[in-house]
Amino acid sequence: MRTNRRSALAVLAALALSAGAAACGGDDGGSSSTSSGGGGGAKSGSSDEGGTIALLLPETKTTRYEEQDKPLFEAKVQALCPKCKIIYQNANQDAARQQQQAEAAITNGAKVLVLDAVDAKAATATVNRAKQSKIPVIAYDRLISGAPIDYYVSFDNVRVGKLQAQALLDKLGTTDGKQIVMLNGSPTDPSSGDYKKGAHEVLDPSGIKIAREYDTPDWSPDKAQQETEQAITALGKDKVAGVYSANDGMIGGAIAAMKSAGIDPKTVPTTGQDSEVAAIQRILVGEQYMTIYLAIKKQAESAAELAVDLIKGTQPPASLVNNKVNNGSGDVPTVLLDPTAVTKDNIKDTIIADGFHPASEICTGEFASACTEAGIS
Repeated sequence: MRTNRRSALAVLAALALSAGAAACGGDDGGSSSTSSGGGGGAKSGSSDEGGTIALLLPETKTTRYEEQDKPLFEAKVQALCPKCKIIYQNANQDAARQQQQAEAAITNGAKVLVLDAVDAKAATATVNRAKQSKIPVIAYDRLISGAPIDYYVSFDNVRVGKLQAQALLDKLGTTDGKQIVMLNGSPTDPSSGDYKKGAHEVLDPSGIKIAREYDTPDWSPDKAQQETEQAITALGKDKVAGVYSANDGMIGGAIAAMKSAGIDPKTVPTTGQDSEVAAIQRILVGEQYMTIYLAIKKQAESAAELAVDLIKGTQPPASLVNNKVNNGSGDVPTVLLDPTAVTKDNIKDTIIADGFHPASEICTGEFASACTEAGIS
């Protein structure tokens, strides 16, 4: 009897140790995340349980991702689903790293992937891997072609290119004998191809000569600066009438190249996108002509709403999902938002009015007087 009692006590002790180990395990400490509890997927239609959502962004050279997309997405998720956990990773323009991050997120219990692909072709494998685990994927900002994604959230990218090109032509006035340099975005980003397509639809029939055109790897400002330096050397510093750039970071590099060559950027109209603080400041003092304002708050919050709907097993409202885009794998339910062209004349009514950047962040030092002139205080 004493032997049986000892055996029973040993079994009970082993069970207790096993339960304690299970409660303490499972955290690899390898990802940046915000959590308010939860973990694992909620039951269909549940509103009081959480789940894990992975937000995977592509790079940090474009300032919007860390400064806008990430915090706005996280805030909206937490407002809609306080018990949801967010796994956040940025791939720093490394497609292989992003694939590893997605795999780690799946291993760590992600029930939804919100994926802004570094390389759209490489991301197909990530989507297929998620589907094997029955995890839905929201393509964020960049379309992933030929893959079974569940939703796509972005802007009308072809229209972005058209707005940029038309603004440049309007500023140039006549096109007779004029030539421009064209800086497109990364060739691995399908959005870059859309911007390029839209721009060419406006520029090609206009009569303007595109003297040099580059597809800039990684959206790199440094590489855009080198490309512009090459173009100025080849064409002559007095022969560049304007520069089309697909985003603000690259035009910053191009403007640096112009200054280095002795060209006053105030005499050469230029385009951009993303409404970065530095770009808005350049526009205020006349060194950059325009940028594209993207309502990133609406984009990030729309993606967050879709992710939470997928966690809870609820159908998103028709007012949110307003379009369909065929990505080669089928028609993808899409949230498609409108871009806005911004020049010095409407910074106050767009960037400032929407709270995208506060005046206190823009109107610093040498830019204070230019803000006053534009009616920004």
